[in-house]
Amino acid sequence: MSYKIGVLALQGDFDLHYQVLEKLGQIPILVKTVQGLKKCDALIMPGGESTTVRRLSNRLGLTEALKEFGQKKPIMGTCAGLILLSKKIENSTEPTLGLIDITVKRNAYGRQVHSFTRQGNLVGLNGLSEFEMVFIRAPLITEVGRNVEELGFIGEQVVMVQNENILGLTFHPELTSDTRLHQYFLNKFLTKQHFRSN
Repeated sequence: MSYKIGVLALQGDFDLHYQVLEKLGQIPILVKTVQGLKKCDALIMPGGESTTVRRLSNRLGLTEALKEFGQKKPIMGTCAGLILLSKKIENSTEPTLGLIDITVKRNAYGRQVHSFTRQGNLVGLNGLSEFEMVFIRAPLITEVGRNVEELGFIGEQVVMVQNENILGLTFHPELTSDTRLHQYFLNKFLTKQHFRSN
């Protein structure tokens, strides 16, 4: 079944998420306005520069609309998208959407030249699965709220979290050929098919 999946297209790597959704037979919508957001069944907030996205969102009147959207409909945030969804950013007074109860630390792994790829583990993709994870100026999840599920790991470090209709990743699944995470997002939140871990 096809859904209208928005990809927030203010800045960052939104086009790659768009291409993955097309491969999965969905109807992607590049969201740049409140009216565009209203057409969507779900939303992906891509990586990029979180401060820039926040400022553009404020200027376009999207910030409150995103908060309201996330209280009712599914959102997947990757890297900068996760930062914006979080409850708090360490050592910062910058406001966030506060849609998932986590604290994050920006650029915790270093600058862009320190980007890396590593095999991690995900819970929920038909059991415990390995997944190639690409980290680019990635945030670190430093605190996880009581009702937040920890679903992705590199060693002991949590790199993917979920709470109700919000899914957050510190890495970039759109930079690999593996579409399972996007499919998980669609299945979990839109078709109500829940994958269980073994």
